[in-house]
Amino acid sequence: MSSNKNIELIRGDSKKAIRKLSVPIMLSMLLIMAYEIADSIWVARLGPDALAALGFITPVFMIIIGLGNGIGSGANSLIARAIGGRNKERADNGAAHSLVMTIIIAIIVPIIFLPMLKPMLNLMGAGNALQYGIDYGNIVFGLMIVFLLSSVLSALLKSEGDVNRATVAMAITAILNIVLDPIFIYMLGWGIQGAAWATIISASISCLVMGYWIWGKKDTYLSVTFKGFKFSKNIVFDILGVAIPNTAETLIMSTLTIGINAMLVIVATTDAVACYTAGMRIVQLCMIPLIGLGTALLTVAGAAYGARDGEKLGLSFNYCVKIGLIMSVIMGACMFIFAPQIAVIFSYSSPTAYLTPQIAQVLKIFCIFSLFVPFGLMAAMVFQGVGKGTTSLIITLCKSLLCELIFSYILGILFGFGLMGVYAGVVIGSLVGSILGYSWGRLFVSKTKKRFARKA
Repeated sequence: MSSNKNIELIRGDSKKAIRKLSVPIMLSMLLIMAYEIADSIWVARLGPDALAALGFITPVFMIIIGLGNGIGSGANSLIARAIGGRNKERADNGAAHSLVMTIIIAIIVPIIFLPMLKPMLNLMGAGNALQYGIDYGNIVFGLMIVFLLSSVLSALLKSEGDVNRATVAMAITAILNIVLDPIFIYMLGWGIQGAAWATIISASISCLVMGYWIWGKKDTYLSVTFKGFKFSKNIVFDILGVAIPNTAETLIMSTLTIGINAMLVIVATTDAVACYTAGMRIVQLCMIPLIGLGTALLTVAGAAYGARDGEKLGLSFNYCVKIGLIMSVIMGACMFIFAPQIAVIFSYSSPTAYLTPQIAQVLKIFCIFSLFVPFGLMAAMVFQGVGKGTTSLIITLCKSLLCELIFSYILGILFGFGLMGVYAGVVIGSLVGSILGYSWGRLFVSKTKKRFARKA
């Protein structure tokens, strides 16, 4: 699809735009999950310490990736609004600002972070996995620019509706990483460092491909040139207004996981943590279509807001909530019906076979949890799309930390309902938090429609 057709798409029929934008985004997210799983499978053959090292590095690494995604979301929101308002100069300058910010962060963060890597791993209790963690971490954090740049370039393509090529770039990353892992780790004998280099090289190739489309082929709507770069505090704050809350949401989800795990250990054993982790992996897998839908909504809502089209903003929001709910009902039903079969995936070996019924029980409980996700998620994405990242952060904060953690504590520990109380708390907290987020989103859309109608 040409750049002009992409722009016409996001400015045109919102339902059609959301359908066409969301499917490639879903595929790209599935590819991300595929190469993360491949990394774990190949590294696991090096031994439990090597696999544990990935476990210690991954949460920190995801925060770094979240930083790149945050800048990308901020740029996506700003550019989509500029496109909707037919302000190409602001869209181009916003793209240039996002790249300058990415380069600055990619230089400063490793200088500060790398000396802290060893003490941080020790603090996390890496133990025998310490050296593996250092060997892997020094490479991926030292060259983190390729991950940040990959996220931002992909976001620039998505912001102008070019999700197909953004997905192709992600496919290149995933396939290369899967192919290079066994070559570097075992054939060349580089061990866990080989896994790190495979990830770096595959992400670098993806950056080169996207860079060719933007600066070589020059067939994108955006003209990203540093020659015409004009520094603007307004643009910086606009991008950061979405980027910082977006990155903070990654921290919130990590904190939620730590809190729930701690309560499960108190009311049960570490087996409960294993079952909860397995169940949430499936929930996260089921959320990929919803996140793809929400990312498409971010772009379309931004363009509608920039065009001062309140009707289109409201239509996009309601459409994504309805489609998301249909998807959640279907996926929730599959989780409930096939819970025993899915549970076996995580407990196929003899030492873990006894966990199968417990994991199946968790899946049956959390199929209800998945039904509430579209309401809060789509509200948060609308706020990100219109540049109100702080509001999106507050919705996530209320839903995850306040509602889910508090209800889990009250039911599981304070009222003494134990394991089932913690699980019920997560589900009830998700329901309450999602209703609050959705109500806030509906109120905002309603007020925006009235405000735009008065100005018109």
